[in-house]
Amino acid sequence: MKLTFLGTRGYIETATPRHRRHSLLQVASAQTRVLIDCGEDWLGELASLRPDAIFLTHAHPDHAWGLQEGAPCPVFATAESWELLADYPLAERRTVLPREPVRFGNLTFEPFPLQHSIRAPAVGYRISEGEVSVFYAPDVVYIAERAEALQRCRLYIGDGATVRQSFVRKEGDQLFGHTPVMTQLTWCRKEGVAKMLVTHCGEEIVTGEEKGVLEEIAALARARQVEVEVAWDGMEVQL
Repeated sequence: MKLTFLGTRGYIETATPRHRRHSLLQVASAQTRVLIDCGEDWLGELASLRPDAIFLTHAHPDHAWGLQEGAPCPVFATAESWELLADYPLAERRTVLPREPVRFGNLTFEPFPLQHSIRAPAVGYRISEGEVSVFYAPDVVYIAERAEALQRCRLYIGDGATVRQSFVRKEGDQLFGHTPVMTQLTWCRKEGVAKMLVTHCGEEIVTGEEKGVLEEIAALARARQVEVEVAWDGMEVQL
């Protein structure tokens, strides 16, 4: 399995050469190339990416609005996301269900419900090829079935909106927003995941990489005995 981080920037105005494009992960195996998400700044570029399929985590602009002109391949999303994207000219819509794995080529995608948005419910994906599994959750407050989601995962790829400060809010009894990297590193420690890659980077990371924020993240990871790396546009990981 080969992971290519085509984009690592969250839904923020600031951009740098390392974090220029909205979060977009390409997962490749043998002859299969799958994209996870397609934000609005990828609009009009799908033909050059040549995906065999696209899996959406949720229907926010930086994750789905790049599909407004259609897609050259099947698109997989939850029923809640399809309701929000009803007007999009997508010929091959396929619905994913919580905890029901979808096999595509040599890859398996298992959606896990996440708390992140009230109006655009999200899922994270446990992505597997053979015995190798990773978990991808670029926007997350909480993983309800975290132990099952991260079980025997070689890598956790998580939300970089903030490092220490919580962006979690509450409306009624529902939480929404973003859990900090610090907390997600603790999840990795508790569930036995050896390494976290940070994507969907917010202002704190994008503007602070030359001001010590990477060292701060590394210190948080060492304290939890977890490896960490902040992903950047174009970064490749071979598993």
